[in-house]
Amino acid sequence: MSKALITGASSGIGKEFAFLLAEKGYDLVLVARSEEKLREIARKIEETFNVSVKIFVKDLSFESAAFELFEELKNEDVDILVNNAGFGKYGDFLKFDAETYRQMINLNVLTLTLLTRLFAEKMKEKGGGKILNVSSTAAFQPLSRFAVYAATKAYVLSLSEALHCEFRKFGITVTTLCPGPTKTNFGETAETHGTKMFNPTGLADPKFVASEGLKGLFSGKPLIITGRQNKILAFFARILPLSIVLKISSYFVK
Repeated sequence: MSKALITGASSGIGKEFAFLLAEKGYDLVLVARSEEKLREIARKIEETFNVSVKIFVKDLSFESAAFELFEELKNEDVDILVNNAGFGKYGDFLKFDAETYRQMINLNVLTLTLLTRLFAEKMKEKGGGKILNVSSTAAFQPLSRFAVYAATKAYVLSLSEALHCEFRKFGITVTTLCPGPTKTNFGETAETHGTKMFNPTGLADPKFVASEGLKGLFSGKPLIITGRQNKILAFFARILPLSIVLKISSYFVK
């Protein structure tokens, strides 16, 4: 049976990926820090769908985490890799200490890159596979008060679009999912209370976001931006002068 590995699978979009892929008949490997949440998700999935679920409790913000996870899974055939784990912090750059940014860059950039590299090699050996890297609409422009997070997501977008071209000859597709603000724990972790961007009435449903991401993944599309308004904003962010883009983005993160 085909197998999917999902990071950040204990809640939000990652949790929805798990249920949607289980519904499609995929065995699952779920990775996150919360053992209790992972066990509950695994129990519900195995009770509902005829699939097996393995869980790995791991903090992927450590430099060695990707290598450790790969070593534990080196005998597993992973057909789909979903790099979903990530976090951000909202506030002036100097508000947060250097350790916070180390963890953010390690998780959003380093671990995603290394897992992509390690599992892509195995996919190449067996003649194909699918990789879904979760970025954000923050990737399309610099964001004041979200500077490091937006920069990490711009990296994910750039890397994934390049690999989409590189990996085609190996039968591997790489899809980037760029959701806008979504009804998950991200806003609470990022401390975005009171911002226009994270107005509760305008947050996307995580199941919708995950579903759109998987549609794009199985269609082999390089980029999925969820939501009509997000698509419009991303388009103009790429064609307007930077000075205008910065003014618009600063308005939305206030």
